Amino acid sequence: MPASPRTARAINDRLALRLLQQEGPLTAGQLKQLTGLSRPTVADLVERLTAAGLISVVGESGEQRRGPNARLYGIVADRAHLAALDVRTEGVSVVVSDLLGAELARASVPIADDTGTGPAVEQAVTLVERAAKEAGAERLHTVGIGAPGLIDPATGELRDSSGLPEWHRRLVAALQERLPARVLVENETNLAALAEQRDGAARDRDTFVLLWLGHGTGAAVILDGKLRRGASGGTGEIGFLPVPGTSTLPSATDCEGGFHSLAGAAAVAGLAAECGVVVAEAAPHEPHAATLVRQAAATSDAPASARFLDALADRLAIGAASVIAVLDPGCVVLGGEVGRAGGDVLAARVASRLVRMSPLPTEVRASALGGGAVLRGALLTARDGAQEELFAPRAG
Repeated sequence: MPASPRTARAINDRLALRLLQQEGPLTAGQLKQLTGLSRPTVADLVERLTAAGLISVVGESGEQRRGPNARLYGIVADRAHLAALDVRTEGVSVVVSDLLGAELARASVPIADDTGTGPAVEQAVTLVERAAKEAGAERLHTVGIGAPGLIDPATGELRDSSGLPEWHRRLVAALQERLPARVLVENETNLAALAEQRDGAARDRDTFVLLWLGHGTGAAVILDGKLRRGASGGTGEIGFLPVPGTSTLPSATDCEGGFHSLAGAAAVAGLAAECGVVVAEAAPHEPHAATLVRQAAATSDAPASARFLDALADRLAIGAASVIAVLDPGCVVLGGEVGRAGGDVLAARVASRLVRMSPLPTEVRASALGGGAVLRGALLTARDGAQEELFAPRAG
């Protein structure tokens, strides 16, 4: 059935807004060319979107002839403000942006292990409020949160997980109470994969697996362009994967003895010490293991560095091969702070081992975003959510 006039207008408006999001400011003539719509139809949608406060004239094109078609129209960036949070066991980082994702403020706060639930939540919420004020945002439209643990696929809520601080779950409720904003929660590794897909190492892949290597381990699965969460939201809990080379088996409440025991930050730092790789001071805001791996990759010809990188690649290949055997993703991205620190040097070593371990051809790439991928993914999620609502068809 042909679309009703109202539906057709809504489709045209969404198409124009998406083009302005992707291409930046455009003239009416450029919108006509890119959409294939008639000149009167484009003129109507420009008028509607301007009246709705979604677009405005932001300048003029370089055309010789001045006139309506020479005006450049762009999305009103301050139509809404967004926040993204990266919630870790050791602290919180936040970024505040406009509707187009341009960063306006950034802040972080450490939260000690012995901080009570109430004070920890208050520190985190205050951080968000302070960053929003610094950004000049009277209110936040949408907040995207990346956190460790399982996200219930039915409710979108952070599930109670053993080993994670209680303030993580309380924080979501506190933000919903204190801020007149929509709050979206997603597993941190899933957000990192979305960021690598949109802005990082997997921009040309619609199927890949991100192997998260930071303080802990995890994996995120993108198949046919879509994030796969699993029946309970637990797809990618690779830290619990039973593997050879550990002294015990993981349990339902503790990943010790699983892949985490081989590739978590503490295990990687221990392996470096065994191989004779030592760094006096860790870089700020990242696991000490990442500093060790970065130094080894920069001095990979040195015997101690080569031993360390080879042994680490052996461990990572075990986890990667298990995922490849089930999913055949064709590409594995070594993510997180450790994955990025290893760069192409570590990725090449893992790839060479997978060639011997698996008959399925698999490219191995180093993360382009590292630990910052979680915050970037949270911001992309907040931006997409806000635009989905603001760009939705309007009545009339």
